[in-house]
Amino acid sequence: MTQIQLSDTQAVILSAACAREDGMVFPVTTSIKGGAVGNVCKSLLKRGLIEEVPATDHNTVWRHDEDVGPITLRATSQAYSVLGITEDPEEQSDSPAATAAVTETSRRRSGTKQEAVIAMLRAPEGATIEEIMAATGWQSHTVRGAMAGALKKKLGLEVTSEKVEDRGRVYKLPAA
Repeated sequence: MTQIQLSDTQAVILSAACAREDGMVFPVTTSIKGGAVGNVCKSLLKRGLIEEVPATDHNTVWRHDEDVGPITLRATSQAYSVLGITEDPEEQSDSPAATAAVTETSRRRSGTKQEAVIAMLRAPEGATIEEIMAATGWQSHTVRGAMAGALKKKLGLEVTSEKVEDRGRVYKLPAA
């Protein structure tokens, strides 16, 4: 199989879709100006990485079809393999518990620093920048960038912070 090269924008949109339980492309969480979203989506459609499906939420409509009605976009199984995600959620059970498990485990590579950061932030006590730096070997600006870019923007996770006496600023993710 030939390796598919993605632009940064394509990778961001596709990663966000694959991180969602339903695999939907919309709403697009990255800020792209003008008609760029349409151009990126057309390119991903052409490559077979996303597909058109009937829209159930009118806030996520890609286009309208005379026969089908409102249509939105969803990541295909090929998208998951291009991104290195081993299991496609379509192959899994549709139960909420199974869907949540797919979101948390199979959509992320195991053993990555990003996975370690997410685990630290999901812990009841959360984590400080310094603790994450010690665990990953990253510098402080890299930790902040990972939280703002990969976790918040790309994966759509809600990172919260609070000032804790004797620890400083502690960052947390809601428990899975």
